[in-house]
Amino acid sequence: MEMLRLSPSRINDFTNCPQLYKYRAIDQLPEPPSVDAERGKLVHAVLEDLFELPAQERTIDSARAALPIRWQAALAEKPELATLVLDEKEWLDRATSLLQNYFTLEQPHTFESTYRELHLERNLSDEMYLHGYVDRIDVAPTGQVRIVDYKTGKSPKPGWEDKAFFQLRVYALLYWKNNGVIPKLLQLIYMGDTRLIKSTPTEKDLAKTEQILFDVAADILRAIERNEFRPRPSKLCDWCFFKAICPAHVG
Repeated sequence: MEMLRLSPSRINDFTNCPQLYKYRAIDQLPEPPSVDAERGKLVHAVLEDLFELPAQERTIDSARAALPIRWQAALAEKPELATLVLDEKEWLDRATSLLQNYFTLEQPHTFESTYRELHLERNLSDEMYLHGYVDRIDVAPTGQVRIVDYKTGKSPKPGWEDKAFFQLRVYALLYWKNNGVIPKLLQLIYMGDTRLIKSTPTEKDLAKTEQILFDVAADILRAIERNEFRPRPSKLCDWCFFKAICPAHVG
């Protein structure tokens, strides 16, 4: 059996619905682009470009100027986006609003970002390869590390923040394993409702995250061996592209 390739998104797929994991990771069925996901990619790209500028130029005006340039580049790469986005002005206005929200949460001219879209990877065992792309990592002159993830949606409801941090704890685990440094701060920036939430990971937290990864990997390997991926119906089904072919909803 080939080594299991896992990322936070694929782990999330399996824990939400093993059938969804099968469609995406094993069958590799194509999915149409999502309006919200593509808008998120666009805003992420503008923020990535922002930190390439000198500190004094990291302004909302620079972000606004970069937005149509990045949008044209996205259209050139994916011409099908032209049919997905029916009202280009509304599309860009919404993206601009998200960028404006970002500037109420951070002042990017006041600090330097060390890495953007950094690919972290590691073999956690002989059976599992773990990887992911981090939106931003800031390393302070003191050596303290901050891992940042941009979200263009709304923040989780009270009581769900811990689950929201799972992805960043995976990145923190990878950074610690690769560099020997436990990140000082994990930060989620929600531009949808202008909220910033933070968490300080401990060695115990990361060890627990690692054990969760091993447990999920073992469950996936058993599912592959038995060819048994049971659907897990929930409210998320209403947003799932594969609902029309899922055995939980067909027949």
